[in-house]
Amino acid sequence: MSMLVQDFLEQSADRRPDKVALICGERRLTYAQIEAAANRLAHGLRARGVQRGDRVALYLNNTVEAVLGIFAALKAGGVFVVINRTTKAEKLLYVLNNCRATALLTDERALGGGFAERLLKEVPSLRSVICCGGARADFLDNGRLERLETVLASGSEERPPRCNIDLDLACLIYTSGTTGDPKGVMSDHSNVVFASGSIIQYLRNREDDIVINVLPLSFDYGLYQLLMTFRFGGTLVLENSFAYPAAVLQTMARERVTGLPGVPTLFAMLLQMDLSPYDLRSLRYITNTAAALPPSHIAELRKKFPGVTIFSMYGLTETKRTLYLPPEWLDRKPGSVGIAIPGTEVWIEDEQGRRLGPNQVGELVVRGRHVMRGYWEAPEATAARFRPGPIPGERLCYTGDLFKMDEDGFMYFVGRKDDIIKSRGEKVAPREVENVLHALDGVVEAAVVGVPDPVLGQAIKAVIVRARPDLTESRVLAHCRAHLEDFMLPKWVEFRDSLPKSPSGKVRKEELV
Repeated sequence: MSMLVQDFLEQSADRRPDKVALICGERRLTYAQIEAAANRLAHGLRARGVQRGDRVALYLNNTVEAVLGIFAALKAGGVFVVINRTTKAEKLLYVLNNCRATALLTDERALGGGFAERLLKEVPSLRSVICCGGARADFLDNGRLERLETVLASGSEERPPRCNIDLDLACLIYTSGTTGDPKGVMSDHSNVVFASGSIIQYLRNREDDIVINVLPLSFDYGLYQLLMTFRFGGTLVLENSFAYPAAVLQTMARERVTGLPGVPTLFAMLLQMDLSPYDLRSLRYITNTAAALPPSHIAELRKKFPGVTIFSMYGLTETKRTLYLPPEWLDRKPGSVGIAIPGTEVWIEDEQGRRLGPNQVGELVVRGRHVMRGYWEAPEATAARFRPGPIPGERLCYTGDLFKMDEDGFMYFVGRKDDIIKSRGEKVAPREVENVLHALDGVVEAAVVGVPDPVLGQAIKAVIVRARPDLTESRVLAHCRAHLEDFMLPKWVEFRDSLPKSPSGKVRKEELV
Protein backbone atom coordinates (compact mmCIF):
# COMPACT_ATOMS: atom_id res chain seq x y z
CA MET A 1 0.00 0.00 0.00
CA SER A 2 1.37 3.43 -0.93
CA MET A 3 2.30 5.78 1.90
CA LEU A 4 0.21 8.87 2.68
CA VAL A 5 1.47 11.87 4.63
CA GLN A 6 -0.70 11.13 7.68
CA ASP A 7 1.15 7.80 7.92
CA PHE A 8 4.15 9.76 9.23
CA LEU A 9 2.21 10.40 12.43
CA GLU A 10 0.30 7.14 12.55
CA GLN A 11 3.30 4.85 12.11
CA SER A 12 5.34 6.73 14.72
CA ALA A 13 2.37 6.64 17.11
CA ASP A 14 2.10 2.87 16.61
CA ARG A 15 5.83 2.37 17.07
CA ARG A 16 6.58 4.83 19.90
CA PRO A 17 3.24 5.99 21.41
CA ASP A 18 4.75 7.36 24.63
CA LYS A 19 7.63 9.25 23.04
CA VAL A 20 7.47 13.06 23.21
CA ALA A 21 6.79 14.14 19.63
CA LEU A 22 6.19 17.87 20.04
CA ILE A 23 7.48 20.52 22.44
CA CYS A 24 5.75 23.88 22.06
CA GLY A 25 6.22 26.41 24.86
CA GLU A 26 5.22 24.70 28.08
CA ARG A 27 3.35 21.92 26.28
CA ARG A 28 4.86 18.48 25.63
CA LEU A 29 2.77 15.99 23.65
CA THR A 30 3.47 12.36 22.88
CA TYR A 31 2.80 10.73 19.54
CA ALA A 32 -0.21 8.95 21.06
CA GLN A 33 -1.68 12.23 22.33
CA ILE A 34 -1.27 13.97 18.97
CA GLU A 35 -2.69 10.96 17.14
CA ALA A 36 -5.78 10.83 19.39
CA ALA A 37 -6.47 14.57 19.13
CA ALA A 38 -5.91 14.62 15.35
CA ASN A 39 -8.37 11.73 14.97
CA ARG A 40 -10.97 13.60 17.04
CA LEU A 41 -10.52 16.73 14.95
CA ALA A 42 -10.64 14.73 11.68
CA HIS A 43 -14.00 13.21 12.66
CA GLY A 44 -15.19 16.69 13.62
CA LEU A 45 -14.16 18.10 10.24
CA ARG A 46 -15.95 15.32 8.40
CA ALA A 47 -19.08 15.91 10.46
CA ARG A 48 -18.90 19.58 9.44
CA GLY A 49 -18.83 18.88 5.73
CA VAL A 50 -15.17 18.29 4.84
CA GLN A 51 -15.05 15.69 2.08
CA ARG A 52 -12.26 14.05 0.13
CA GLY A 53 -10.15 16.70 -1.61
CA ASP A 54 -11.68 19.68 0.24
CA ARG A 55 -9.29 22.37 1.41
CA VAL A 56 -8.84 22.99 5.14
CA ALA A 57 -7.10 26.30 5.87
CA LEU A 58 -4.98 26.99 8.94
CA TYR A 59 -4.44 30.65 9.84
CA LEU A 60 -2.43 30.12 13.02
CA ASN A 61 0.99 30.75 14.50
CA ASN A 62 3.35 27.82 15.08
CA THR A 63 1.18 26.09 17.68
CA VAL A 64 0.06 22.65 18.79
CA GLU A 65 -3.31 23.40 17.17
CA ALA A 66 -1.65 24.06 13.81
CA VAL A 67 0.06 20.65 13.99
CA LEU A 68 -3.23 18.94 14.89
CA GLY A 69 -4.99 20.77 12.05
CA ILE A 70 -2.48 19.62 9.44
CA PHE A 71 -2.84 15.94 10.30
CA ALA A 72 -6.60 16.16 10.95
CA ALA A 73 -7.16 17.65 7.49
CA LEU A 74 -5.24 14.75 5.93
CA LYS A 75 -7.03 12.13 8.02
CA ALA A 76 -10.37 13.63 6.96
CA GLY A 77 -9.32 13.11 3.32
CA GLY A 78 -8.75 16.81 2.77
CA VAL A 79 -5.95 19.11 1.63
CA PHE A 80 -4.32 21.36 4.21
CA VAL A 81 -3.44 24.99 3.43
CA VAL A 82 -1.24 26.75 6.00
CA ILE A 83 -1.50 30.54 5.69
CA ASN A 84 1.10 32.70 7.41
CA ARG A 85 -0.43 34.30 10.50
CA THR A 86 1.04 37.69 9.53
CA THR A 87 -0.94 37.69 6.26
CA LYS A 88 -3.24 40.74 6.12
CA ALA A 89 -7.00 40.51 5.73
CA GLU A 90 -7.31 41.15 1.98
CA LYS A 91 -4.65 38.61 1.04
CA LEU A 92 -6.11 36.08 3.51
CA LEU A 93 -9.55 36.45 1.91
CA TYR A 94 -7.98 36.08 -1.54
CA VAL A 95 -6.26 32.80 -0.59
CA LEU A 96 -9.37 31.38 1.09
CA ASN A 97 -11.49 32.18 -1.95
CA ASN A 98 -8.81 31.05 -4.39
CA CYS A 99 -8.64 27.57 -2.84
CA ARG A 100 -12.36 27.61 -1.89
CA ALA A 101 -11.65 26.48 1.66
CA THR A 102 -14.37 24.41 3.31
CA ALA A 103 -13.04 24.85 6.85
CA LEU A 104 -10.76 27.33 8.63
CA LEU A 105 -8.88 26.94 11.89
CA THR A 106 -7.78 30.23 13.41
CA ASP A 107 -7.57 32.09 16.74
CA GLU A 108 -9.70 34.57 18.61
CA ARG A 109 -7.55 37.56 17.76
CA ALA A 110 -8.00 36.91 14.03
CA LEU A 111 -11.78 36.72 14.43
CA GLY A 112 -12.12 39.94 16.43
CA GLY A 113 -13.08 43.39 15.20
CA GLY A 114 -15.91 42.10 13.06
CA PHE A 115 -13.66 39.91 10.90
CA ALA A 116 -15.57 36.73 11.82
CA GLU A 117 -18.70 38.11 10.19
CA ARG A 118 -16.68 39.30 7.19
CA LEU A 119 -15.17 35.83 6.72
CA LEU A 120 -18.56 34.14 6.63
CA LYS A 121 -19.94 36.77 4.28
CA GLU A 122 -17.03 37.07 1.84
CA VAL A 123 -15.86 33.43 1.69
CA PRO A 124 -19.00 31.54 0.61
CA SER A 125 -17.24 28.15 0.49
CA LEU A 126 -16.59 28.17 4.26
CA ARG A 127 -18.86 25.75 6.10
CA SER A 128 -16.97 25.82 9.39
CA VAL A 129 -14.72 28.28 11.23
CA ILE A 130 -13.02 26.77 14.28
CA CYS A 131 -11.48 29.03 16.90
CA CYS A 132 -8.40 27.71 18.74
CA GLY A 133 -7.55 28.97 22.21
CA GLY A 134 -9.63 31.33 24.33
CA ALA A 135 -12.75 32.65 22.67
CA ARG A 136 -15.55 35.11 23.38
CA ALA A 137 -18.95 33.51 23.68
CA ASP A 138 -20.72 36.24 21.75
CA PHE A 139 -19.51 35.10 18.35
CA LEU A 140 -18.84 31.42 18.87
CA ASP A 141 -20.88 28.21 19.06
CA ASN A 142 -23.27 29.93 16.71
CA GLY A 143 -23.86 28.10 13.46
CA ARG A 144 -20.61 27.95 11.47
CA LEU A 145 -18.42 29.42 14.25
CA GLU A 146 -17.26 27.01 16.94
CA ARG A 147 -14.60 26.51 19.56
CA LEU A 148 -11.93 23.85 18.93
CA GLU A 149 -12.86 22.23 22.26
CA THR A 150 -16.44 21.76 21.05
CA VAL A 151 -15.28 20.08 17.85
CA LEU A 152 -12.78 17.81 19.64
CA ALA A 153 -15.39 16.75 22.20
CA SER A 154 -17.68 15.47 19.46
CA GLY A 155 -15.09 13.29 17.70
CA SER A 156 -13.87 9.74 18.20
CA GLU A 157 -10.22 8.80 18.85
CA GLU A 158 -10.52 5.99 16.29
CA ARG A 159 -8.64 6.55 13.04
CA PRO A 160 -10.98 7.59 10.24
CA PRO A 161 -11.03 5.12 7.32
CA ARG A 162 -8.57 6.02 4.54
CA CYS A 163 -10.12 7.43 1.41
CA ASN A 164 -7.13 8.82 -0.49
CA ILE A 165 -4.39 7.46 -2.71
CA ASP A 166 -0.94 8.99 -3.07
CA LEU A 167 -1.86 10.87 -6.26
CA ASP A 168 -4.39 12.96 -4.31
CA LEU A 169 -3.33 16.40 -3.15
CA ALA A 170 -1.92 16.63 0.38
CA CYS A 171 -1.43 20.39 0.60
CA LEU A 172 -1.38 23.72 -1.17
CA ILE A 173 1.60 25.90 -0.32
CA TYR A 174 1.05 29.49 -1.36
CA THR A 175 4.12 31.26 -2.66
CA SER A 176 4.94 34.62 -1.13
CA GLY A 177 3.58 36.53 -4.11
CA THR A 178 6.05 39.44 -4.20
CA THR A 179 4.69 40.17 -7.67
CA GLY A 180 1.01 39.65 -8.36
CA ASP A 181 -1.34 37.41 -6.42
CA PRO A 182 0.08 34.41 -4.52
CA LYS A 183 -0.07 31.05 -6.28
CA GLY A 184 -0.89 27.76 -4.59
CA VAL A 185 1.72 25.09 -5.31
CA MET A 186 -0.06 21.72 -5.46
CA SER A 187 1.74 18.93 -3.59
CA ASP A 188 0.32 15.45 -3.78
CA HIS A 189 1.05 12.78 -1.17
CA SER A 190 3.68 11.10 -3.36
CA ASN A 191 5.55 14.41 -3.78
CA VAL A 192 5.75 14.93 -0.01
CA VAL A 193 6.60 11.30 0.75
CA PHE A 194 9.41 11.25 -1.81
CA ALA A 195 10.89 14.66 -0.92
CA SER A 196 10.84 14.03 2.82
CA GLY A 197 12.42 10.59 2.37
CA SER A 198 15.19 11.94 0.15
CA ILE A 199 16.06 14.71 2.61
CA ILE A 200 15.97 12.37 5.63
CA GLN A 201 18.38 10.11 3.72
CA TYR A 202 21.09 12.71 3.13
CA LEU A 203 20.69 14.37 6.54
CA ARG A 204 20.97 10.88 8.10
CA ASN A 205 18.13 11.66 10.48
CA ARG A 206 17.45 9.15 13.21
CA GLU A 207 14.87 8.56 15.92
CA ASP A 208 16.89 10.30 18.62
CA ASP A 209 17.13 13.56 16.66
CA ILE A 210 15.57 16.61 18.33
CA VAL A 211 14.89 19.29 15.70
CA ILE A 212 14.07 22.90 16.49
CA ASN A 213 11.87 24.83 14.06
CA VAL A 214 11.69 28.63 14.24
CA LEU A 215 10.37 28.98 10.68
CA PRO A 216 6.65 29.42 9.90
CA LEU A 217 4.75 26.24 9.01
CA SER A 218 3.36 28.17 6.01
CA PHE A 219 6.90 28.09 4.55
CA ASP A 220 7.73 24.68 3.06
CA TYR A 221 11.11 24.61 4.83
CA GLY A 222 9.35 25.02 8.19
CA LEU A 223 6.53 22.66 7.29
CA TYR A 224 8.91 19.86 6.32
CA GLN A 225 10.67 20.04 9.70
CA LEU A 226 7.36 18.88 11.19
CA LEU A 227 6.59 16.29 8.51
CA MET A 228 10.11 14.82 8.41
CA THR A 229 10.52 14.67 12.19
CA PHE A 230 7.22 12.85 12.60
CA ARG A 231 8.20 10.48 9.78
CA PHE A 232 11.49 9.39 11.35
CA GLY A 233 10.01 9.42 14.85
CA GLY A 234 12.05 12.24 16.37
CA THR A 235 11.05 15.17 18.55
CA LEU A 236 10.16 18.61 17.17
CA VAL A 237 10.69 21.75 19.24
CA LEU A 238 8.29 24.25 17.70
CA GLU A 239 9.02 27.96 18.19
CA ASN A 240 7.17 30.93 16.74
CA SER A 241 10.23 32.72 15.36
CA PHE A 242 13.85 33.67 16.00
CA ALA A 243 12.85 37.15 17.18
CA TYR A 244 14.31 36.45 20.63
CA PRO A 245 17.54 34.54 19.86
CA ALA A 246 18.70 34.23 23.48
CA ALA A 247 15.45 32.49 24.48
CA VAL A 248 15.68 30.12 21.52
CA LEU A 249 19.31 29.28 22.35
CA GLN A 250 18.31 28.58 25.96
CA THR A 251 15.62 26.23 24.67
CA MET A 252 18.13 24.51 22.39
CA ALA A 253 20.47 23.93 25.33
CA ARG A 254 17.69 22.73 27.66
CA GLU A 255 16.13 20.33 25.14
CA ARG A 256 19.48 19.11 23.77
CA VAL A 257 18.57 19.98 20.20
CA THR A 258 20.48 18.05 17.54
CA GLY A 259 19.21 19.76 14.36
CA LEU A 260 19.00 23.49 13.56
CA PRO A 261 17.37 24.45 10.23
CA GLY A 262 17.82 28.10 9.37
CA VAL A 263 17.99 30.81 6.74
CA PRO A 264 20.80 33.33 6.11
CA THR A 265 19.12 35.99 8.29
CA LEU A 266 19.09 33.65 11.29
CA PHE A 267 22.72 32.70 10.83
CA ALA A 268 23.74 36.34 10.36
CA MET A 269 22.20 37.02 13.80
CA LEU A 270 23.95 34.00 15.36
CA LEU A 271 27.31 35.14 14.02
CA GLN A 272 26.91 38.44 15.91
CA MET A 273 26.25 36.71 19.22
CA ASP A 274 28.43 35.36 22.00
CA LEU A 275 27.36 31.71 22.18
CA SER A 276 29.55 30.79 25.17
CA PRO A 277 26.68 31.01 27.74
CA TYR A 278 24.76 28.25 25.93
CA ASP A 279 25.54 24.54 26.04
CA LEU A 280 25.00 23.52 22.43
CA ARG A 281 27.14 20.38 22.52
CA SER A 282 24.17 18.22 21.46
CA LEU A 283 23.91 20.02 18.11
CA ARG A 284 24.73 17.56 15.32
CA TYR A 285 23.80 19.40 12.14
CA ILE A 286 22.82 22.78 10.71
CA THR A 287 20.92 23.24 7.45
CA ASN A 288 20.46 26.35 5.34
CA THR A 289 18.19 27.14 2.42
CA ALA A 290 15.87 29.96 1.12
CA ALA A 291 19.00 31.80 -0.08
CA ALA A 292 22.56 30.54 -0.37
CA LEU A 293 24.91 31.23 2.53
CA PRO A 294 27.90 33.37 1.56
CA PRO A 295 31.14 31.35 1.79
CA SER A 296 32.45 33.79 4.41
CA HIS A 297 29.44 33.05 6.64
CA ILE A 298 29.98 29.31 6.22
CA ALA A 299 33.59 29.74 7.37
CA GLU A 300 32.47 31.74 10.42
CA LEU A 301 29.75 29.20 11.27
CA ARG A 302 32.34 26.44 11.25
CA LYS A 303 34.39 28.38 13.81
CA LYS A 304 31.30 29.02 15.96
CA PHE A 305 30.11 25.42 15.75
CA PRO A 306 33.19 23.16 15.57
CA GLY A 307 32.26 19.55 14.98
CA VAL A 308 28.73 20.40 13.75
CA THR A 309 27.88 19.20 10.22
CA ILE A 310 26.74 22.05 7.95
CA PHE A 311 24.45 21.38 4.99
CA SER A 312 24.28 24.13 2.39
CA MET A 313 21.20 23.55 0.22
CA TYR A 314 19.00 25.01 -2.50
CA GLY A 315 15.32 24.51 -3.22
CA LEU A 316 12.11 26.17 -4.25
CA THR A 317 8.53 25.46 -3.23
CA GLU A 318 7.79 23.95 -6.65
CA THR A 319 10.23 21.06 -5.97
CA LYS A 320 10.63 21.33 -2.19
CA ARG A 321 14.39 20.63 -2.20
CA THR A 322 16.63 20.40 -5.26
CA LEU A 323 20.32 20.48 -4.34
CA TYR A 324 22.48 19.80 -1.32
CA LEU A 325 26.23 20.00 -0.74
CA PRO A 326 27.54 16.80 0.86
CA PRO A 327 29.38 18.07 3.96
CA GLU A 328 32.62 16.34 3.02
CA TRP A 329 32.85 18.75 0.05
CA LEU A 330 32.37 21.90 2.11
CA ASP A 331 36.10 22.71 2.36
CA ARG A 332 36.73 22.20 -1.34
CA LYS A 333 33.58 23.86 -2.70
CA PRO A 334 32.28 26.37 -0.09
CA GLY A 335 30.52 28.47 -2.75
CA SER A 336 28.51 25.55 -4.16
CA VAL A 337 25.00 24.46 -3.19
CA GLY A 338 25.85 21.00 -4.35
CA ILE A 339 24.35 18.19 -6.34
CA ALA A 340 20.86 16.79 -6.94
CA ILE A 341 19.17 15.34 -3.85
CA PRO A 342 19.00 11.51 -3.82
CA GLY A 343 16.72 10.06 -6.50
CA THR A 344 16.53 13.19 -8.68
CA GLU A 345 18.28 14.76 -11.65
CA VAL A 346 19.26 18.35 -12.56
CA TRP A 347 20.91 20.09 -15.48
CA ILE A 348 21.42 23.57 -16.92
CA GLU A 349 19.84 24.79 -20.18
CA ASP A 350 20.28 27.88 -22.32
CA GLU A 351 17.34 29.85 -23.70
CA GLN A 352 17.20 27.57 -26.77
CA GLY A 353 16.74 24.47 -24.58
CA ARG A 354 20.28 23.13 -25.08
CA ARG A 355 22.05 21.48 -22.17
CA LEU A 356 25.13 23.38 -21.07
CA GLY A 357 28.48 22.13 -19.86
CA PRO A 358 30.84 23.28 -17.11
CA ASN A 359 31.25 27.02 -16.43
CA GLN A 360 28.34 28.03 -18.66
CA VAL A 361 25.48 30.00 -17.13
CA GLY A 362 21.88 28.94 -17.77
CA GLU A 363 18.58 28.01 -16.15
CA LEU A 364 18.46 25.11 -13.69
CA VAL A 365 16.02 22.35 -14.73
CA VAL A 366 14.81 19.72 -12.25
CA ARG A 367 13.52 16.18 -12.85
CA GLY A 368 12.13 13.84 -10.22
CA ARG A 369 9.15 12.73 -8.17
CA HIS A 370 9.49 15.87 -6.03
CA VAL A 371 8.41 18.09 -8.95
CA MET A 372 5.02 19.31 -7.77
CA ARG A 373 1.72 19.08 -9.65
CA GLY A 374 1.60 22.72 -10.72
CA TYR A 375 -0.20 25.84 -9.53
CA TRP A 376 -3.76 25.63 -8.25
CA GLU A 377 -6.16 26.62 -11.04
CA ALA A 378 -3.47 28.62 -12.85
CA PRO A 379 -2.87 26.72 -16.13
CA GLU A 380 -0.80 29.44 -17.83
CA ALA A 381 1.58 29.86 -14.89
CA THR A 382 1.79 26.07 -14.58
CA ALA A 383 2.65 25.65 -18.27
CA ALA A 384 5.43 28.24 -18.00
CA ARG A 385 7.12 26.64 -14.98
CA PHE A 386 6.26 22.92 -15.38
CA ARG A 387 7.09 21.70 -18.88
CA PRO A 388 6.99 18.27 -20.56
CA GLY A 389 9.84 15.90 -19.73
CA PRO A 390 11.57 13.13 -21.71
CA ILE A 391 8.88 10.57 -20.81
CA PRO A 392 5.29 11.26 -22.00
CA GLY A 393 3.21 12.70 -19.18
CA GLU A 394 6.27 13.68 -17.11
CA ARG A 395 6.79 17.20 -15.74
CA LEU A 396 10.10 19.05 -15.44
CA CYS A 397 10.47 22.15 -13.32
CA TYR A 398 12.15 25.16 -14.91
CA THR A 399 13.31 27.02 -11.81
CA GLY A 400 13.78 30.53 -13.18
CA ASP A 401 17.18 30.54 -11.44
CA LEU A 402 20.53 30.88 -13.19
CA PHE A 403 23.28 28.44 -12.26
CA LYS A 404 26.66 27.30 -13.46
CA MET A 405 28.31 23.91 -12.94
CA ASP A 406 31.94 23.02 -12.32
CA GLU A 407 33.89 20.15 -13.87
CA ASP A 408 32.83 17.84 -11.03
CA GLY A 409 29.11 18.51 -11.61
CA PHE A 410 28.62 20.73 -8.54
CA MET A 411 26.14 23.57 -8.93
CA TYR A 412 26.66 27.27 -8.15
CA PHE A 413 23.79 29.72 -7.80
CA VAL A 414 24.27 32.80 -9.99
CA GLY A 415 20.96 34.63 -9.52
CA ARG A 416 17.30 34.86 -10.43
CA LYS A 417 16.83 35.34 -14.16
CA ASP A 418 14.95 38.55 -13.47
CA ASP A 419 17.53 39.77 -10.89
CA ILE A 420 20.47 39.98 -13.30
CA ILE A 421 21.75 43.57 -13.56
CA LYS A 422 22.78 44.90 -16.97
CA SER A 423 25.32 47.67 -16.39
CA ARG A 424 27.69 49.19 -18.98
CA GLY A 425 26.53 46.49 -21.38
CA GLU A 426 27.75 43.75 -19.03
CA LYS A 427 25.66 41.25 -17.06
CA VAL A 428 26.23 41.38 -13.30
CA ALA A 429 25.01 38.66 -10.94
CA PRO A 430 24.05 40.31 -7.63
CA ARG A 431 25.11 37.15 -5.81
CA GLU A 432 28.75 37.62 -6.84
CA VAL A 433 28.87 41.17 -5.47
CA GLU A 434 27.01 40.14 -2.30
CA ASN A 435 29.57 37.41 -1.58
CA VAL A 436 32.36 39.99 -1.74
CA LEU A 437 30.45 42.35 0.56
CA HIS A 438 29.77 39.60 3.10
CA ALA A 439 33.51 38.91 3.31
CA LEU A 440 34.10 42.47 4.62
CA ASP A 441 34.40 42.62 8.40
CA GLY A 442 31.42 44.44 9.90
CA VAL A 443 28.88 43.48 7.21
CA VAL A 444 25.98 41.59 8.79
CA GLU A 445 23.77 41.37 5.71
CA ALA A 446 24.03 42.71 2.18
CA ALA A 447 21.76 42.89 -0.84
CA VAL A 448 22.59 44.17 -4.31
CA VAL A 449 20.06 45.55 -6.80
CA GLY A 450 20.08 47.42 -10.09
CA VAL A 451 18.58 50.90 -10.30
CA PRO A 452 17.81 52.78 -13.53
CA ASP A 453 20.66 54.97 -14.74
CA PRO A 454 20.64 57.16 -17.89
CA VAL A 455 24.31 56.41 -18.68
CA LEU A 456 24.90 52.90 -17.37
CA GLY A 457 21.48 51.44 -18.14
CA GLN A 458 21.41 50.08 -14.61
CA ALA A 459 23.63 51.21 -11.77
CA ILE A 460 24.58 48.83 -8.98
CA LYS A 461 23.28 49.67 -5.51
CA ALA A 462 24.48 47.87 -2.39
CA VAL A 463 22.26 47.91 0.69
CA ILE A 464 24.08 46.88 3.87
CA VAL A 465 23.24 46.10 7.47
CA ARG A 466 26.41 46.83 9.43
CA ALA A 467 27.62 45.72 12.85
CA ARG A 468 29.34 49.00 13.69
CA PRO A 469 29.18 52.65 12.54
CA ASP A 470 32.84 52.92 11.48
CA LEU A 471 32.06 50.80 8.42
CA THR A 472 31.78 53.65 5.92
CA GLU A 473 30.85 53.90 2.26
CA SER A 474 34.48 54.59 1.35
CA ARG A 475 35.65 51.42 3.12
CA VAL A 476 32.99 49.38 1.35
CA LEU A 477 33.94 50.76 -2.06
CA ALA A 478 37.66 50.25 -1.41
CA HIS A 479 36.99 46.62 -0.51
CA CYS A 480 34.90 46.16 -3.67
CA ARG A 481 37.60 47.74 -5.88
CA ALA A 482 40.11 45.24 -4.48
CA HIS A 483 37.93 42.22 -5.26
CA LEU A 484 35.63 43.08 -8.21
CA GLU A 485 35.96 44.10 -11.83
CA ASP A 486 35.18 47.75 -12.58
CA PHE A 487 31.76 47.09 -14.17
CA MET A 488 30.66 45.23 -11.01
CA LEU A 489 31.43 48.05 -8.57
CA PRO A 490 28.46 49.57 -6.70
CA LYS A 491 27.68 53.16 -7.61
CA TRP A 492 25.58 53.58 -4.47
CA VAL A 493 26.04 52.23 -0.94
CA GLU A 494 23.14 52.54 1.49
CA PHE A 495 23.15 51.50 5.14
CA ARG A 496 19.96 50.27 6.80
CA ASP A 497 19.04 48.83 10.19
CA SER A 498 17.46 45.81 8.51
CA LEU A 499 16.53 44.41 5.10
CA PRO A 500 12.87 43.90 4.12
CA LYS A 501 12.06 40.21 4.03
CA SER A 502 9.28 37.81 3.09
CA PRO A 503 7.86 35.46 5.76
CA SER A 504 10.25 32.78 4.47
CA GLY A 505 13.29 34.98 5.12
CA LYS A 506 14.05 36.01 1.54
CA VAL A 507 15.07 39.62 0.94
CA ARG A 508 12.38 41.62 -0.88
CA LYS A 509 14.71 43.26 -3.36
CA GLU A 510 11.91 45.13 -5.11
CA GLU A 511 11.66 47.29 -1.97
CA LEU A 512 15.35 48.27 -2.17
CA VAL A 513 15.33 49.86 -5.63
